[in-house]
Amino acid sequence: MSQADLPLAGVTVVSLEQAVAAPLCTARLAEAGARVIKIERASGDFARGYDGFVNGQASYFVWTNRGKESLVLDIKHDEDKALLKRILAKADVWVQNLAPGATERSGFGSEQLRQEFPQLITCDISGYGEDNSYGDMKAYDLLIQAESGIVSVSGSPDEYGRVGVSLCDISAGMNALAGIQQSLVKQARTGKGTGLKVSLFDCAIDWMSVPLLQQKYTGNGPKRVGLKHPSIAPYGGFTCADGKTLVISIQNEREWANFCAEILEDADLASKPGFASNKQRVENRAEVDAVVQAAFANHNSDTMRTKLLAVPIAFGAINTPADLVGHELVRMETVAIPEGEAEVIASPVQTTDAPNAMRAVPSIGQHSDAIRAEFAS
Repeated sequence: MSQADLPLAGVTVVSLEQAVAAPLCTARLAEAGARVIKIERASGDFARGYDGFVNGQASYFVWTNRGKESLVLDIKHDEDKALLKRILAKADVWVQNLAPGATERSGFGSEQLRQEFPQLITCDISGYGEDNSYGDMKAYDLLIQAESGIVSVSGSPDEYGRVGVSLCDISAGMNALAGIQQSLVKQARTGKGTGLKVSLFDCAIDWMSVPLLQQKYTGNGPKRVGLKHPSIAPYGGFTCADGKTLVISIQNEREWANFCAEILEDADLASKPGFASNKQRVENRAEVDAVVQAAFANHNSDTMRTKLLAVPIAFGAINTPADLVGHELVRMETVAIPEGEAEVIASPVQTTDAPNAMRAVPSIGQHSDAIRAEFAS
């Protein structure tokens, strides 16, 4: 499929972006056919230097920058400022995730830009928002996980746990994407732009809705229970004879009875005091889990998967990155990167149309000359 056939063909996005949240948002726009002009300093987006694991390129950068054009600009210089204004005059979307106030000081604050270019959709991504006492604080993903309470409900009863991917960055990027897509519909209908503001903290707090509401209306938030569920048992990870851990979830008494008969091979256990209802099993979790673990320890994971599928009982394996390489469900595709190519995970959005072939990861300033010529006047 050519770019002209994609849903966002003809949409131009200009992004003054770095790290993860904004680049992930604009990468998804690029996958949908938008032209994304990524503005970089001469040294490049600092995410290019996070690692060199993907054939010399940074894993974060390859993930979030496919299909973009790289333009090196210094918006403190008058000529580059004038060039950026000329580009924005023809653009549809402006995305930035610099520190609060940085774009305003350079003359590219979103409110000002919408006054100059009424068609422009602007999206400011920040850590904590702007008009509050947290606005100037650094906002790395783990810090947001901590401040938002995600860390407090993750991990074991004895130790806090960090979600092991950039959860807050990802959430902010996806919420920004949704806001921009909605605004593009309005823009197409009215010709007018919209101002959007997305903070990592707001996105993380939205994901904390259930724990926060439980605390607000009962006075008791959920406890950290590791892989277990605070109100369901058995629910959690159990290790098989070959050392592989499977996570199971029993949702109702019918499933529990079937589980006892077919997996635990003790049908009477389903009605035993302390085991007969979910409430009893939660109160008696240690003994319940010990019985389940003993049964799992008698079989290797392949055998146990077969048994669970036959009942059926809901389960999933705890897979490591090593397990995921070559996993049946992990879709990979080849992408061009500076000085070569690499296999990367395919877009999670699948359509009935052919996938977008525009996937190359740009080198620093790869498109600067062409863009400067295009917008010379």
